[in-house]
Amino acid sequence: MSSSAPVNTTGKSDTPLRGDYSAMAADYTVPQGWEKITAEEHARWRTLYERQSALLPRYAAPEFMESLARLDARDGVPHFDRASEVLHKATGWTLVAVPGLLPNDVFFNHLAEKRFPVTNWIRRADEMDYLVEPDVFHDFFGHVPLLMHPVFADYLQAYGRKGAEAEAHGGLERLARLYWYMVEFGLINTPQGLRAYGAGMLSSRGETQYCIESPEPNRVGFNLERVMRTGYRIDDYQETYFVLDSFEQLFQATAQDFAPLYAKLAALPDLPADQIQPGDTVFTAGRKAA
Repeated sequence: MSSSAPVNTTGKSDTPLRGDYSAMAADYTVPQGWEKITAEEHARWRTLYERQSALLPRYAAPEFMESLARLDARDGVPHFDRASEVLHKATGWTLVAVPGLLPNDVFFNHLAEKRFPVTNWIRRADEMDYLVEPDVFHDFFGHVPLLMHPVFADYLQAYGRKGAEAEAHGGLERLARLYWYMVEFGLINTPQGLRAYGAGMLSSRGETQYCIESPEPNRVGFNLERVMRTGYRIDDYQETYFVLDSFEQLFQATAQDFAPLYAKLAALPDLPADQIQPGDTVFTAGRKAA
């Protein structure tokens, strides 16, 4: 789950929000306050970074690893302005600090303008393995690397531009599912087998391994309608992961007019995440489809 994802379409959380929303601007941005980050908080970042980085060669998409290395964020909580300089040179994106969860319209507008919102606080020591509300490690380590990739960066901007259309056609929940499955928990097929690129699993030690190796979840070839019809859960590992052939496939799917699709899906029942459907391309754990 991302602090900036339109997962909860009310823009609210069921638990008290951790961030300080008292000093935010109209677009929900706040100063990062990097100079106030403590030595212990920087050390916590390094611990998280080192243990997740150790898993990447086996489980992460090559594009993610290459981009993470270019960001050079190993030594402590990144300074957003400095990271933005690197990011802007690569794809035109910048980072903005936010206190946490955002309303949908604010979130979509930031993406459409090539601004990625990143939470300005880090989890506590007792939250290293599970966090209810996403923090700077989830947002930066999980999301920012692929914003260095031109095709994925263009996809995310195109996604942001879909917000008004979804609002007008009753499609916010459908659009949220696309983000959840393909930005937070997406897999990609590579010559070496399935690899993770989604922020939700690559910022989680347990799910990084689970999504590739466990025989329990479904792994299904990407299909836009299938994704938008499939429910998801936020309190456990995913029951289904969707697999891309390439980031270009995701970008092209998003380039179409979604209004007719929303109308079509409104007449169809949702699909449970724990079932394979007729016509699915099914992948086995860690391997390409047969």
